Amino acid sequence: MATEPSSTTPVPALNRTRQLEMYHRARKTLPGGTNSNFRAWGEDTIYIDRGKGGTIWDLDGNEYIDLRLGYGPVILGHNDERVDDYVNEQMRRGVSFSLTSEDEVRAMELICELTGWVEMARMTVSGTEATMHAMRIARAYTGRNKIVKFEGQYHGVHDYALISVTPDDMSELGDADKPVRLAWGRGIPDAVADTIIPARYNNLDLLRRTFEEEGDDIAAVIVEPVLGNAQGILPQPGFHAAMRALTEEFGILLIFDEVKTGFRFAKGGAAEYFGIRPDLATFAKAMGNGYPAAAFGGRREVMSVLPDKVSHGGTYAGNRVAAAAAVKTLSIIRDTNALETIHATGRRVQDGLREILNPSGVPYVFTGHPSMFGIMFTEQAPTEYRDWANSDHELYDAVALGMLARGAMPEPDSREPWFICEAHAGGDTVDRVVSIFEASFHAALEARTRGEIPVHAEGASHDVGSG
Repeated sequence: MATEPSSTTPVPALNRTRQLEMYHRARKTLPGGTNSNFRAWGEDTIYIDRGKGGTIWDLDGNEYIDLRLGYGPVILGHNDERVDDYVNEQMRRGVSFSLTSEDEVRAMELICELTGWVEMARMTVSGTEATMHAMRIARAYTGRNKIVKFEGQYHGVHDYALISVTPDDMSELGDADKPVRLAWGRGIPDAVADTIIPARYNNLDLLRRTFEEEGDDIAAVIVEPVLGNAQGILPQPGFHAAMRALTEEFGILLIFDEVKTGFRFAKGGAAEYFGIRPDLATFAKAMGNGYPAAAFGGRREVMSVLPDKVSHGGTYAGNRVAAAAAVKTLSIIRDTNALETIHATGRRVQDGLREILNPSGVPYVFTGHPSMFGIMFTEQAPTEYRDWANSDHELYDAVALGMLARGAMPEPDSREPWFICEAHAGGDTVDRVVSIFEASFHAALEARTRGEIPVHAEGASHDVGSG
């Protein structure tokens, strides 16, 4: 294993000169200095220069092993020549016509082929748009108004998605038996929020009661197959199958939001991985290896409300760059062992982390899947977002910040999983990640003994669901 400085070795301060200058410049024209709230980290905001494979460099030349991968899209690696060369070739023929190209048709054929259950699909530009359109189609098909979503699940930033997403205080979510609609930020009309019914992930009893009370006006349940906004919390055995049966019993559509899991868990996404056939699904992120490609699709009968009965459009929907990226990325996923390499690499990282964590006595679980997993410091295997609050996320955040300083970049928020790409399999990347984690973990424990990190509950370590 690669040797890194011990936790007692001072960590060199990252050069931040150019980025601080850029931050103060950017704040004059960009709120928070960025184009997304999720990237706005105050004076610690990172401004990127370039990426290659599993590595990125900021404007000051600091190098990081990238474990964020843009929140998951970069399934193969940054600047992958196979994808970029094809995109460059196609884009030289023109980019945006608001007319349909062969690549658009081919991309949707590949989604249908890889999933095995999607019969019709359309492209859009972002995961946010994909979930918005899937909800609209569900309402149109069923003639009903309401959508059930699970607490802590993230489905983009349109108004219908921003309900009960990321509170730090679980009391804001209301009583466990009667969750409340908690709008994330201002500007969301009450009339919109009232069409969303929050539920608790892995809680079938509450879901059935909700269906019994309001099922006549529930169009669909939208679900991230794993809770991607809380380190990839997995469904309990049989949860998805039981939910599928329950939706069919009440005539409610099931939407799998596969923006994060699609073409990452398996070639057919989480639907294949868990053996479920939903009615609709949304895709983005990994389908384009970082290019802004997204799609929604599902059963032919449901999708047939388009084009005559439901509005869907977009000047950039299916633009040549996105369509070309999707064709090439999905073809690589279909025709190569890229996913097997990614999954094996994730397991290697987890094995290395176990060697560090097990002797420490700090309780932990691995959540999620080897291609997209979390490390949650807790005694009990989490089953829903509310369990995140009971984890030692203060310790995790300290470890993540320590890793950032040492040259590996997970998201510095304990809710976001680590993402693995094909390029991470190369060289000594895995050893470096593990060594950087080791130094950061022990430094965080030492900081806790000095009272610099609040003490959280402790117990015996174990891990679940990462095979």
